[in-house]
Amino acid sequence: MAEFRGACEVASTMTDRAGMSNQKRVYVDMVGDLFHSGHVSLLKEAREFGDYLMVGVLSDEVVASYKRRPIMSLAERIAVIEACRYVDEVLPDAPYRVTRDFLDRHDIALVVHGDDIMPEVVEEIFGEVSAAGKLRLVSYTQGISTTELITRCRMAR
Repeated sequence: MAEFRGACEVASTMTDRAGMSNQKRVYVDMVGDLFHSGHVSLLKEAREFGDYLMVGVLSDEVVASYKRRPIMSLAERIAVIEACRYVDEVLPDAPYRVTRDFLDRHDIALVVHGDDIMPEVVEEIFGEVSAAGKLRLVSYTQGISTTELITRCRMAR
């Protein structure tokens, strides 16, 4: 648990890192609801692929269109994700589909996502990016998820 707390300290070097040139910029999109150690693991692993990590946070409406509405508001989710030391920048209202044009506009070299995603969903959301060889899937953290946390809360009543 101490490692988790340390991972979520505000990045004091954020502006220093943002000013670097010739950075390899990495992108992750996420819901980030009930921010937990699995989210931190994803962000840490993604950050290891480059010098700068941009995290796109999906809007409540986008998330509700394919699963349940988030428990935390967009502003709350952004606040906790911004506080994680692996994150250099947060993009609110991130696009559902990540395109080559999006990567070019934000100078992103690589997109990272958990491997808990079905191939047809990879095609739908990251098709162009995957075809260009700019998508890396990393291991999903077993034993923790927002759904699991919701279940635990319901059982604790």
